Amino acid sequence: MISTGLILQNLTNKGYEVKAIEKFIQELAWRDYWQQVWVAKGGGIDNDLKHTQSQVQNYEMPQALAAGKTGIEAIDSAIFGLYDTGYMHNHLRMYVASIACNVGKSHWKIPARWMYYHLLDADWASNALSWQWVAGSNSNKKYVANQENINKFCYSDQKDTFLDLPYEKLPPVEIPNVLTDTLVPKLSTPLPEKKIVSVNPELPTILYNFYNLDPLWKADIVANRILLLEPSHFIMYPISQNSFHFMRDLSQNIKNLQIYVGEFDELLREYAIKEVYFKEHPTNKHYKGNQESRDWMFTISGYYPSFFAFWKKCKKELNY
Repeated sequence: MISTGLILQNLTNKGYEVKAIEKFIQELAWRDYWQQVWVAKGGGIDNDLKHTQSQVQNYEMPQALAAGKTGIEAIDSAIFGLYDTGYMHNHLRMYVASIACNVGKSHWKIPARWMYYHLLDADWASNALSWQWVAGSNSNKKYVANQENINKFCYSDQKDTFLDLPYEKLPPVEIPNVLTDTLVPKLSTPLPEKKIVSVNPELPTILYNFYNLDPLWKADIVANRILLLEPSHFIMYPISQNSFHFMRDLSQNIKNLQIYVGEFDELLREYAIKEVYFKEHPTNKHYKGNQESRDWMFTISGYYPSFFAFWKKCKKELNY
């Protein structure tokens, strides 16, 4: 709905000095960086990107994590919070990923899909590549956190957990008993029934989707406005009912928007649509028509093996 570019523009318009908010801009740039990796690597981000994840013992996820019953109070509370609200603090996302991949020795992909499914800010690039960073397949070492670190940042005071160890003993050689049972969570998206939409074939058609709900985009022209919900997309990238409702509610900011459940080619064929506009994204490479760029913060594009190599280029455009 809003872009990193729009946020930066508004901050500048409000008079914030770039130097004073550089850290915040850098956090926004992480989102753009992961997206640029996705653009460059495409489906490659669905697999181990830089290194094969080591010490993998299963391709599922710990059942205790899915149930919020790890015994680590801050983690379990955060998982129930994720289910309830669709949010999880970034530190806790890393802790959860580390427990799944480096302590429970699960491959990153299944638990990453589980977290993406429940997050309202679901972004496959940011999510998948961050999980890989934790698991060591998109970084040079695995990320681990012990109970002391969790206590410090979660304001807890728990002891005697499977993470209550010095760092030199992490990750443990053996999987803790509480994490040995695994599962593949059932993830499916509750799409609405397909309904007839009203389309004037003489007008241009503006297509929106899960990754583009920008109410300002082409708002000044008369057009058909369609939120395209492709079943094939949600089979590949399923989202929860909470996430779906979040998307649907945000879409109401777009005037005269209609929802079409079906594939891109079906929509064009059924309504004889001639002129289509959409924003570029790795998930809609099969769209045909007038593709427009997303609203990036910087002009820097292409693959950079590290965020800071990317950020070094971006900083030059900040002009301070």
